[in-house]
Amino acid sequence: MKNACSILLLAALSCAALPAQETPQALLLRMEKSLAAIDAFQSDFEQSSYSQAVTKPLFQKGRLTFRKPDQMRWEYAAPEKNIYVFKDGLLLSYFPEDNQLWRQTIPKEKYETEILALLAGRGSLTRKYAVEDSPFPGGGPGIAQLKLTPKEESDYSYLLLELDRTGVVIRKVIFFDWGGNKQEYVFSRFKTGIKPSDDLFQIKVPKDCEIIDETRTVRK
Repeated sequence: MKNACSILLLAALSCAALPAQETPQALLLRMEKSLAAIDAFQSDFEQSSYSQAVTKPLFQKGRLTFRKPDQMRWEYAAPEKNIYVFKDGLLLSYFPEDNQLWRQTIPKEKYETEILALLAGRGSLTRKYAVEDSPFPGGGPGIAQLKLTPKEESDYSYLLLELDRTGVVIRKVIFFDWGGNKQEYVFSRFKTGIKPSDDLFQIKVPKDCEIIDETRTVRK
């Protein structure tokens, strides 16, 4: 997925007390249980993309809406207003400045190993990743920082998670690929208890919008 689907994951709140001497694996399981209990949420995000090919990182920000079982909307507000909607295995990518809408089918085995499964609380992170404590810049009291290394072949060499231990809120996630590039996401203003409308997971485009349909079933 462009932007939205390379990307990775958001989080949830848990009212459980913090266990003494909680292991990284136990913390990760607690996070997944919190996510699994949430039907829908919204969060602001800031995304920074670092590439070996360019010296200046690309900075973007916007609003994410998630609804179970398989629906996400990533609405970028700056520096460009782009919208990505994922629903039932279909990715819609709308670029207003180019007046283009892309339609792509995302294979089940692809999205289940990445962000969607994580947000839905069915990622089985302790099964898919070796997890360990791994402090990195930006932490502080009450913050857990973990390194997750895939146990099987993956697009990423590893990822870093920054969590609020008390509420198991994911504050930051950083993906590192095998080429030395990284994607960093910072999440804030996390809100649960919402009921997103069906319209939010559709994209309305102008009549003259160019539709590039890689599913071979063009619809306007």
